[in-house]
Amino acid sequence: MPLGLQGAFEAAQVFVISALVVVVPLAAVWFSGGFAERDMSVIARLAGKFWLVMHGVPLYLSVTNGPSSASVETGTFTLLPMGLVLIPFFLSWRAGRRLARASYTDQLWQPLLGAIMVYAAAGLATAFVCNSPGAEAPLLASMLIPLIPAGLGLVVGSRREAGSWGRLIGVNAADWIAKTSQDQRWAGSYAWAVARSGFVALMAALCAASLLLAVDVAARWTDVIGVYQGMTAGGPGGAALTLGQLGFMPNLAVWSLAWTSGAGFNLGAGSTVTPLGTVVAPVPPIPLLAALPTGTLAWGIAALAIPVAAGMLAGWWFVRAGENHFDEWLSLKVRRRWLSLPASTLVLGLAVGLVAAVLSCAVFWLSGGSVGLGRFTAVGPTPLTAALWLGAEAAAGVVLGSLAGPWLEADRAAAPQLSRRQ
Repeated sequence: MPLGLQGAFEAAQVFVISALVVVVPLAAVWFSGGFAERDMSVIARLAGKFWLVMHGVPLYLSVTNGPSSASVETGTFTLLPMGLVLIPFFLSWRAGRRLARASYTDQLWQPLLGAIMVYAAAGLATAFVCNSPGAEAPLLASMLIPLIPAGLGLVVGSRREAGSWGRLIGVNAADWIAKTSQDQRWAGSYAWAVARSGFVALMAALCAASLLLAVDVAARWTDVIGVYQGMTAGGPGGAALTLGQLGFMPNLAVWSLAWTSGAGFNLGAGSTVTPLGTVVAPVPPIPLLAALPTGTLAWGIAALAIPVAAGMLAGWWFVRAGENHFDEWLSLKVRRRWLSLPASTLVLGLAVGLVAAVLSCAVFWLSGGSVGLGRFTAVGPTPLTAALWLGAEAAAGVVLGSLAGPWLEADRAAAPQLSRRQ
């Protein structure tokens, strides 16, 4: 079929499959009598709003608590389920690979344009049909914001299938780099290694924080089960509630990362969760919230070692990458090694810590938001504060890891020689 039409068809598939992820659980709950509202059209509009929220579209909420207009409470729901947004991303990633296989380099824009136009139209139509007086999504945002995860998925999938940016966009980065000077190439290699080290530090800290979250949930599993039993949601309702919580599990993992940094996170106005203690007002009966640490934690301060250990791993990784050109340049300019080595190591720690702070700030910002009504207008970590804490701790770890890296690598290099001698 024509490439533009094929792109439109792939985008329609992404829309239908991602919509079914929301429609099927809600329909199961509705058929089992879990909703007081028996009008199926109301449930269909609710599914459309959930689809928009899954893509990060804000919802304007309004609730009337009394007979007068002064009793109307309004707010905006902006809490992104980071687990659910991966569904349209990976579906679009698959579509991008298929479109790249069907296109030559100078033709790829045609199916991508068709896919983007159809997905934007789907978001606009969903908001137009599903808006209701109590919960409305802005039409322009509904048309543009879903393009972010879908567009990223299309580009990443196309790049994966093409194998290089040169085949994807017709520009060969290697040819461009070859025209630069040797100093520029060294500087670029150093900057790229620093950026990757910052990513390694963030991912290592996030993985350790996720493991800590899993241990905490397992330790408090009886409390979680108690909330499930108290809700008496039934089979379909419990399954839908579990799927909803799984959609927010990446958010909880990021909040755990903010907790390990020492900055902690918020659960509404006046509620904070930090390693030094938890001060939380009554929370909604969500089972996973039963795993929150309570009171003052004598061992909580030990969690700050996680970002430091992640920074040490990043520093070791940087040494293994072998791209420490700034240290080589500084050692030529400053002959005293006792002065050039600490200076280059501190610069490396600050640079990697800055990258980790910038990346984590974006992740913290995505994980938090507002539920819209009541106390829960500030949920999640404070992005800038948590990022500064994490970046400073990762920077300290990078300094230690980069200093210990040469000795660790020397031991690895000496091991084969010893085995050969034996």
